Amino acid sequence: MLDILFLGTGASIPSRDRAMPCVAVRSGSEIVLFDCGEGTQRQMMLSPLSFMKIKGIFISHMHGDHFLGLPGLLQTMGLSGRKDKLLVCGPAGLATVMEVFLKVCEGKIEYEVQIEEAAHGRSFDFKGFSITAFKTEHGIPSFGYKLTQKPVRGRFDKEKAIELGLRPGPDFTKLQEGETVKGVTPEMVIGPSRPGCSMVYSGDTVKCSGLTMAASGTDALIHESTFSGGESKLAEEHLHSTSVQAAETASECGCRVLFLIHTSNRYDDKSILEKEAKAVFDRSVVPDDMDMYKVSKGNIKKI
Repeated sequence: MLDILFLGTGASIPSRDRAMPCVAVRSGSEIVLFDCGEGTQRQMMLSPLSFMKIKGIFISHMHGDHFLGLPGLLQTMGLSGRKDKLLVCGPAGLATVMEVFLKVCEGKIEYEVQIEEAAHGRSFDFKGFSITAFKTEHGIPSFGYKLTQKPVRGRFDKEKAIELGLRPGPDFTKLQEGETVKGVTPEMVIGPSRPGCSMVYSGDTVKCSGLTMAASGTDALIHESTFSGGESKLAEEHLHSTSVQAAETASECGCRVLFLIHTSNRYDDKSILEKEAKAVFDRSVVPDDMDMYKVSKGNIKKI
């Protein structure tokens, strides 16, 4: 199960309704961010999630609207007493930018910031899930990211375990840790493992095969949709995607739901983009800032 919080869904410049790109995803007790636009820390403060529980921040590319929120967020974490290590991952050049930011801002970070360079196919492991980078096409080095939860342990049949002579407490704990207890093996009372959820964050990109492959069969695809379907030439010129192109990718990859973000301020009425996308892929949604969705294998709902 994943909780997806859309902290910022705008493109290039903020508006009264849309902050700069940032999506927070919670798996279990851990949170990761995809992109970190200006104002991210304030959006986090307004949300039900804690920025102190962020374990990783993944930057798609080095355009300002996708990373200018980093220095403020990092300093606020430090001022709030953070001690845990934080992973920050992005294209080549991110480490240099971070060093300059913190030097100019005279930022003092007491916790460890681990800066890693994204590369196609490179993965990072967290508790219960992993994140893998893949190349996208935006005119500069750019990456999308796929989050994949590890398989979930099968259901534990407590009644059957009791019937086999085991008692709740230490016996149950040992079984669930993989031990055999009084001749009862875990396989006798624990069902087969179940696949976890998966999602893909596109970053800014034109329609490309790498994204379609990465998103194949995922539960959720978060895709940029800077322009409407009628402005495909403008999208091509600026190496962005339209709502229709995003929906085509969703249809081709067979994801369960498509979320459209990074929408231009020229569209006061988001329903225009949503209707275009739904005509191609019915399970398309254009979320507002601060919308939150719970994604599981059996259901996707707004919370």
